[in-house]
Amino acid sequence: MKISLRAGERIYINGAVLRVDRKVSVELVNDVMFLLEGQVMQASDATTAMRQLYFIVQLMLMNPTDIRDAAALYGQHHAALCAVCESREMLDGLAAIDKLVGATRYFEALKRIRALFPVEQAILAGATTETPFEAA
Repeated sequence: MKISLRAGERIYINGAVLRVDRKVSVELVNDVMFLLEGQVMQASDATTAMRQLYFIVQLMLMNPTDIRDAAALYGQHHAALCAVCESREMLDGLAAIDKLVGATRYFEALKRIRALFPVEQAILAGATTETPFEAA
């Protein structure tokens, strides 16, 4: 996989943070877990249940050698979401995310979670009659 980075941009590879000082292309020639800087969510942005789930899975991807605490937190958060969610679309998405996380396919899980952000936002805004989450 070939990735192009701009000067000053960061990439997170298998727990390491790399910042390039000039425009560069990097070819990843083996199987690695990575996130581009634009895909990284800051803790302060984890303001909804799905964004919190994203942040937790992101921690698992960014520190693959020590996921014990993040995995335990993921299990609790995922179970709580499933328990209060009534939206079929959200429940199906959560099931798919759980399979991806169980297979250590964290990047794909993050993509699936991001795809549910608009669904969550619409539900929270009252665009549907379903209520996926109880107030925490």
